[in-house]
Amino acid sequence: LFNATVCFLFKDGNILLGIKTKKIGKGKRNGYGGGVENETVLECAVRELKEETWGIIALPEHLEKIAIVHFHNTKSNGETFVCKVHFYLVHKWEGEVKDTEEMIDPKWFAVDDLPLNEMMPADRQWLPVALSGKKIIAKAYLSPFQEKSLGDVEIEYVDSFDE
Repeated sequence: LFNATVCFLFKDGNILLGIKTKKIGKGKRNGYGGGVENETVLECAVRELKEETWGIIALPEHLEKIAIVHFHNTKSNGETFVCKVHFYLVHKWEGEVKDTEEMIDPKWFAVDDLPLNEMMPADRQWLPVALSGKKIIAKAYLSPFQEKSLGDVEIEYVDSFDE
């Protein structure tokens, strides 16, 4: 099981989405994040946010977990692997977002008018739910390189996240 994080800067009903330049999701709009490396999930979220924005500083207490999504990815050889991604809204931060090697073209979008056709296929189903104020744990099943969803995303509503 691979653990990762994604942060969405959140202000006045809008979230900031950049375009990924590498790996899974290349060319798609997404929040800022990456893999957990010998640290807690929250420490990873803060570190990756800083790295991928070229300097945004957020404190762990300003992050609100909104979802955990288990992405069941099918590789081109037919094997599958699961990536457990922890999603956060960031309510307060310091600094300005800049283009980096991994994320470019940051733009603000209203949470009720997301560019879903520019995002990862599974995001279209679970992200609007998570941004509506409901905490969720979801399972998404994806084709190689996450090019398309293999069926509906399974969504479970939770009151809190047990870590």
